[in-house]
Amino acid sequence: MSEIAVRPTAVIVLAAGAGTRMKSRTPKILHTLGGVSMVGHALTAARALDPEHLVAVVRHQREQVAAHIHQQDPGVLLADQDEVPGTGRAVECGLDALRQAGADTGSGTVVVTYGDVPLLTSDLLQELVAEHQSSGNAVTVLTTELEDPTGYGRILRQGDEVTGIVEHKDATDLQRRIPEINSGIYAFEAAALTEALSRVSADNAQGEKYLTDVLSIARDSGRRVSALITEDRWQVEGANDRVQLQALGAELNRRTVTAAMRAGTTVIDPASTWIDATVTLEEDTTILPGTQLHGDTHIARDAVVGPDSTLTDVTVGQGATVTRAHGTGAVIGAGGVVGPYSYLRPGTVLGEDGKIGAFYETKNVTVGRGSKLSHLGYAGDTTIGEYSNIGCGNITANYDGENKHRTIIGSHVRTSSNTVFVAPVEIGDGAYTGAGAVVRKDVPPGALALTVAPQRNAEGWVQAKRPDSAAAQAADDAQNNTNTPTAE
Repeated sequence: MSEIAVRPTAVIVLAAGAGTRMKSRTPKILHTLGGVSMVGHALTAARALDPEHLVAVVRHQREQVAAHIHQQDPGVLLADQDEVPGTGRAVECGLDALRQAGADTGSGTVVVTYGDVPLLTSDLLQELVAEHQSSGNAVTVLTTELEDPTGYGRILRQGDEVTGIVEHKDATDLQRRIPEINSGIYAFEAAALTEALSRVSADNAQGEKYLTDVLSIARDSGRRVSALITEDRWQVEGANDRVQLQALGAELNRRTVTAAMRAGTTVIDPASTWIDATVTLEEDTTILPGTQLHGDTHIARDAVVGPDSTLTDVTVGQGATVTRAHGTGAVIGAGGVVGPYSYLRPGTVLGEDGKIGAFYETKNVTVGRGSKLSHLGYAGDTTIGEYSNIGCGNITANYDGENKHRTIIGSHVRTSSNTVFVAPVEIGDGAYTGAGAVVRKDVPPGALALTVAPQRNAEGWVQAKRPDSAAAQAADDAQNNTNTPTAE
């Protein structure tokens, strides 16, 4: 790939379309794949060109789209497309916004791309700009070849130069056999673009100003129009409906998983593994089947995640294992063990070599080094010290119906099965609780907390209250056997 001689004057991202075929209340370009909106992918690729200006042209559901774009990239200049439809008019509005912002649009390179082409990479855009500048073109169009180009505009050539673009409906039978199609992504010489757009008319059946008209105007002016062909058709594929969005999402995931494996991650079953583009994985991590990694999740070296685990914005420390677990906004320390069937809610921090075991739910919990919440419990709004063991069936009763309160459990604490901590309450270091304890008061260090009530057996209750039951018969049989004298 050639070096870029001069950074582009501007990249204009067209993001004004209604996207009605998506059949959604959400604007088309805000639909996501790989954890990022389509327009988010487009802006990332465009920003990597380091243009002097990055412009997004908006119209449909303008406020929602504009807010999202500025959330993705606060430096984007927004341009509003007016009532005149068409890609040519959209680019014209983008150039007008640049001039109003004081930018010089009379020289340099202007790149035009789209908010619904999510797999387009900065590398390919850089290649397009480099080809455009090194060839001295007025227009360079990005193209690809398809086995079935039905519906796409065909590229007409004379040697290395592009002589025109003919839409499928207007093409002859011979032209329809041309496999090279127009992606709609261009690099323009800024002055040629500005001059040509002033001559583009909306006097056509659709009443639109077509950007493709710029190519013929440039050629008629004696300027060179050429093309860069990419073999990677996915990079120029757009998503107009949910079927196309799913296909692009699957391809993006395939590329993401493949890149992870090449970078040192073992993925046992790529077909059942989904990894967002925003996820980071260190070398020698292992991802087992049925795992989904989303958002800002980070998996450290030697960690094993899966099978059947879903993590969103979760940090997994070195050597930790996460088995059949669901986590959001949590931190799992080095050597930590989670699962199976654990639910880590936001604010969960598991310390080094700690454990959150089977059928445990946690929220806003800090668990110290080496401490274990082994199974069948709930901990919310809790701080647990180091090397404590929380028994089976323990829960923190942190909500009084109006407010939530915190439980503090010290280090080297041992709690027996079915202990309930009624917050706010504090358990001192080295303390114990007895089975079934309901802890309502603070427990001093080293103390044993018991909830003691005398046991009362109502003998004969089953036979009296359930006389015809199997239990009554079993009780009668047991009593008869017990009363039978043993032979000497």
